[in-house]
Amino acid sequence: MSLPLSNIRVFEMAGLAPAPFAGMILSDFGAQVIRIDKFKGFNTDVLSRNKRSIAMDLKNPEAIQTLIKLLTHADVILDPFRPGVMEKLGLGPDVLLKVNPRLIYARLSGFGQQGPGSKAAGHDINYLAISGALSMMGRQGEKPFFPLNILADFAGGGLMCVMGILMAIIERSVSNKGQVIDANLTAGTSYLTTFPYIMQQFGLLWGNERGTNMLDGGAHFYEVYKTKDDQYMAVGAIEPQFYSVLVEKLNLDVTSLPDQLDRESWPSLKIIFQEIFLEKTQEEWTLIFDGSDACVTPVLSFTDPIPNSAPTNNEEQWPRTASMPQPAPFLSRTPAKKAEMLEEPFMEVGKHTIEILVEFGLGFAEIQSLLKSRAIVDASITSKL
Repeated sequence: MSLPLSNIRVFEMAGLAPAPFAGMILSDFGAQVIRIDKFKGFNTDVLSRNKRSIAMDLKNPEAIQTLIKLLTHADVILDPFRPGVMEKLGLGPDVLLKVNPRLIYARLSGFGQQGPGSKAAGHDINYLAISGALSMMGRQGEKPFFPLNILADFAGGGLMCVMGILMAIIERSVSNKGQVIDANLTAGTSYLTTFPYIMQQFGLLWGNERGTNMLDGGAHFYEVYKTKDDQYMAVGAIEPQFYSVLVEKLNLDVTSLPDQLDRESWPSLKIIFQEIFLEKTQEEWTLIFDGSDACVTPVLSFTDPIPNSAPTNNEEQWPRTASMPQPAPFLSRTPAKKAEMLEEPFMEVGKHTIEILVEFGLGFAEIQSLLKSRAIVDASITSKL
């Protein structure tokens, strides 16, 4: 079966988090992704699904010239380094777009390619902070609270980069020209905050102190509650019709409660709701809310499933454990490759070096010369020649 990106060749300079995630998405949907690895040290990237590895010494001029030769046949290159690193290697956009004008040069950085902070070190928490997103996260009266590195590294960085690449591929079909993509994690994360930013500017959902608003932990109907067995249920009953189902399932009379949107009553209603949720286990609450419009779901774990003591033939029943992440979105005719559990998450560095060079037309003598000069290393036990 042909996949959406099966005719796209991607070279990914080895890095961590955002660029490998972008490469994995492209490979899941069929792109031929080749990771350029250093051959010294151990690979720490676990996002190598469906990729191949070529090991090169990028301090060796022969390796650089070989890589440039390979990139004349590439569609995309993923640059995970700080601004200026690729230029120092002789692999900047000015060089590569001359030898391959159709190349899409995707640059992933923390703070962008230009500006005073462009070359500064940073991590997910720093990009969240600079983008304004972190200021919106946290409980009332407490310091801002950061999530896992999903938001900036993977959503604002890797996923935004893929979106840029796909747009550039579409545009290239008209112009026949490549271009440079600046997918910086701060700007990408800022883009993700468009909705709360607008709401805050107009004094709507985010018009008050952090942690006191509808969607940031202030409302009793948009909250996580502890259960009798020290598990949790997530409540998101915003609309009145859903809120009424929630109240009914909690055995409360909506007419005896303050108005749902009465902000002054939210703290006291949280206490009431918490006391009720503590009366039953997560499994019991899950069975109560299964199939209803109360917008209440169990907080599932990848490792600890909800006990399965009830019949499982109910199609409206929630899953009992969080499933392994799969490529998304789902395409009807050309879906992505299904993700399988890996026996070994770390791909061996240089596992496909000779295989790739042969595929790109390099001859026996040239490959042997590169091996002899240590410009490349092949980790395979048996030569593919």
